[in-house]
Amino acid sequence: MLGSQLRRLREQQGVTRQDAGYVIRASESKISRLELGRVSFKERDVDDLLTLYGVGDKTERDALLQLAREANTPGWWHRYNDVLPNWFQTYVGLEESAALIRTYELQFVPGLLQSEGYARAVIRLGNAGAAESEIDQRVELRLQRQERLTGPEAPRLWAVLDEGALRRPIGGPEVMRGQFEHLIEMSKLPNVTIQIMPFRFGGHAAEGGAFTILRFPEQDLPDVVYVENLTGAMYLDKRDDVDTYLQAMERLCVDSATPERTVELLGDLLRET
Repeated sequence: MLGSQLRRLREQQGVTRQDAGYVIRASESKISRLELGRVSFKERDVDDLLTLYGVGDKTERDALLQLAREANTPGWWHRYNDVLPNWFQTYVGLEESAALIRTYELQFVPGLLQSEGYARAVIRLGNAGAAESEIDQRVELRLQRQERLTGPEAPRLWAVLDEGALRRPIGGPEVMRGQFEHLIEMSKLPNVTIQIMPFRFGGHAAEGGAFTILRFPEQDLPDVVYVENLTGAMYLDKRDDVDTYLQAMERLCVDSATPERTVELLGDLLRET
């Protein structure tokens, strides 16, 4: 988040990475790594860069300097480093900061909406041969992420689930029944909206696959699109990329079953299982 903001400010002022590096006694490559969020930030360096980029507004400077302090503070999820890939640590940190999380899932129920039994079954599928202690750690991490949805500063979660994710029998009938019941309960939270994209609709706006859009409480921070693959993930924050995904998400929400109808469909699935 901080790196993308610094890149935006630098580009607005027409400052090269080489010139920015000179100001903080660093190389051009270090500026690139800073802007990609791949190295830690010194608050003094951020302060110097903000001066170079002409950021004189005290409120804006203070917000970015606070972000620099937070960026260097290990989050609760760092204690799961032994089971958490580096590329996913970034996502958990962004998720913790988000005020709005919009997600479309094609294959599985989103992690923030998984019941414990379903989460355990999914994690076992993706980590064949892992020790039970590792499975327990991964499940614990996923459940702890979910706690924010019912906390004092809970984000808004808006999830669109493809019907295929709900009809795929993960963990067997008992696990699926528990998952459907959990989704119905989660849909009652005032900050959670769930919609189902039914099979009958046919082709739709997100045929490219699952994605998540994260929006932050600071208005000057760009939205981030998270797209995961088997060995890593992409984090997109350029305006054109984000707009494309936002348009797809808006179309999905319009075309999917309403939240009220979704609860009815979940009830039907529960009775069928």
